[in-house]
Amino acid sequence: MERALLIASACVGGMALALIAAYLFWRYYWFWRNPARTAPAGENFVSPADGTVVYVQRAAPREQVIVCKQGKAASINDIAREDFDSPKILIGIFMSPLSVHYNRAPLRATVAAKRQYPAVGRNLPMGSMHWRCLLRRLPIYGNSPHIVQNNRAVTRFCGSFRGEEIACYVVQIGGGSVHGIDVFPEVGQVVEKGEIFGMIRIGSQVDLIVPDLPGLTVQVTPGDRVVAGETILLE
Repeated sequence: MERALLIASACVGGMALALIAAYLFWRYYWFWRNPARTAPAGENFVSPADGTVVYVQRAAPREQVIVCKQGKAASINDIAREDFDSPKILIGIFMSPLSVHYNRAPLRATVAAKRQYPAVGRNLPMGSMHWRCLLRRLPIYGNSPHIVQNNRAVTRFCGSFRGEEIACYVVQIGGGSVHGIDVFPEVGQVVEKGEIFGMIRIGSQVDLIVPDLPGLTVQVTPGDRVVAGETILLE
């Protein structure tokens, strides 16, 4: 009996050490990985983040586009903290703890503005969205009030698309365990399509907002896996 207890105790201790080692590997090495990416040619918008598409919406200004919790709806204006006056396309991407957390520019553009917004109340965890992604349960954004409540960075990119000057926005939304949201370029700096422009440290969501231009087609649907800087979201 005593020998069995010793063996069991050693197994438990070994498992605990393995879990600690796995966490340390993820937290201080795997999380910071930065694989090379090659942006596709042509006129298109690429994904700003690795992860799972959680919603794709076309909407007029102030139109309610998602109900993230019973009785709590949101417009694109609420997500971006901007007062848009023309129709937009909104694509949301959830980044799991295992995703690459560097974010990339959706097109070649100038960084026209960048703003940080604190949480409205406390920063909420994104557990519901994580499990709904894993289980592929639609709508993936269900029971996820973090979409409008949590802290965020909003970066406005100004560039050209099909000969027309446009502005698009990337919204980096922090999770309950986020330790910071970075936007690296200074205002006025030009970034290439697929170039790293920022990152979110640990759990997060990234939304892309672009003008609803005639003939612009969405190439992804909720549940699709996307790769930052490479997957075409719109063209």
